[in-house]
Order: sequence, then structure tokens, then C-alpha cells
Amino acid sequence: MFSVLRRPGLPQGYTLADMADDYAAMIREEFGGPVDVIGISTGGSIVQHFAADHPDLVCRLVIHSSAHRLSDPARAMQLEVAQLAGQRRWREAWAVLLRFMLGPGALARAQAGLAAVLLSLSKPADPSDLVIIVLAEDQFPFQDQLARITAPSLVIAGDRDPFYTPALFQETAAGIPNAQLILYPGMGHPASGKQFRQDVLAFLREGREEVS
Repeated sequence: MFSVLRRPGLPQGYTLADMADDYAAMIREEFGGPVDVIGISTGGSIVQHFAADHPDLVCRLVIHSSAHRLSDPARAMQLEVAQLAGQRRWREAWAVLLRFMLGPGALARAQAGLAAVLLSLSKPADPSDLVIIVLAEDQFPFQDQLARITAPSLVIAGDRDPFYTPALFQETAAGIPNAQLILYPGMGHPASGKQFRQDVLAFLREGREEVS
């Protein structure tokens, strides 16, 4: 298994489709053909573009804790984080993100505040990549393009994910031909745990059994 991050130093106006093209070039160079692909969170947004634009490079697709668009509250939160980060107000940016993820309550607010201080101690030197990614995802809505994804696909997430609603996960799976959906009750972002690992591996193994 290989874990690949996006390239740094993104130019202004870079889109998720552009990022998907970067991954396609890397996979063609490194592997020369189709692979199983798992995209997590924002990576899940990118792999939807990837699978639609480069179907020859995808064996099986896992959209992990991601959907065809963010929920409206999550979009608003990310734009606020990007604005604060662009002003290099990192502690405030992390606090906004962590409060959103941890939810309401005095304890959650205190935890978010402390974690934001710690994260701001190792702040990025340049916020531009974060801002570009947030703006790219804000312009991402992909529902009308989901039918272009031809690879066997699995949408897998928790039904308490703060960034997406169960309805968004359901719409994503419904829009992709032959897609499966697994939602874990009470689980947040990103989905994880023993059952999650078993379900993903079982889905990927289906592809190997079909080939053999």
C-alpha cells in the first residue's frame, strides 16, 4: 500500500481536477496501469475527479469519509479557516476547525482551544496551499458528474461525520453506477476501526477474486 500526498507549492486557481491530473501522471509513471485507489476526506473529493477523468487508472475506488460536496456548515467553516490562515492567524484558524469537529460544550471548547495553541506552534511557513485547497473544494460540487465514474466503488463513512450528512453519502453512492454504501452508526470523521478495515479489505479483495 502506498500513501501519496498532494504536491506542495500549488499555483493560484488550481482545481481538484488539476490535482487529480497530478496523481494520474504519478500513477502512470510509477505503476504504468490501473490501481486500487482510496481517497480520504478532501482526498475523497479529488479521487472522484480522478476516477471520472482517468478511468483507465482505477481498478476499484474507495471514497472514504467524503461525498460529492461538503455540507453547507462545513463549507462555511472551511472558508472561515482559509480566511484566518491567509492572515496567518493560525491559532484562531485551528480553533474554528477543532470546535467544528468536536462539537458544542464547555469541555469540547476547552479541548479545541488547547489543541489550537499547540498546533499553532508548528504553523506552516506559507498558508497559500491550504487556502487554494479550500477554495478548490468550495467549487467542487460533483453530483452531476458522478455517473462518469465507471470503476466499482465503495462510499464508506460514519453517519455522525461533521463535514458531510448521511444524505450526502447516500446521494454519492446512488450517483455512481454499481457503488456500495457503508455507514457506521455514531461514528465521526474519518471512519476508522476494525470493522472499517475489514469492510474496505473485503471490497478490495472482491476485485482480485473477479480477476482470478
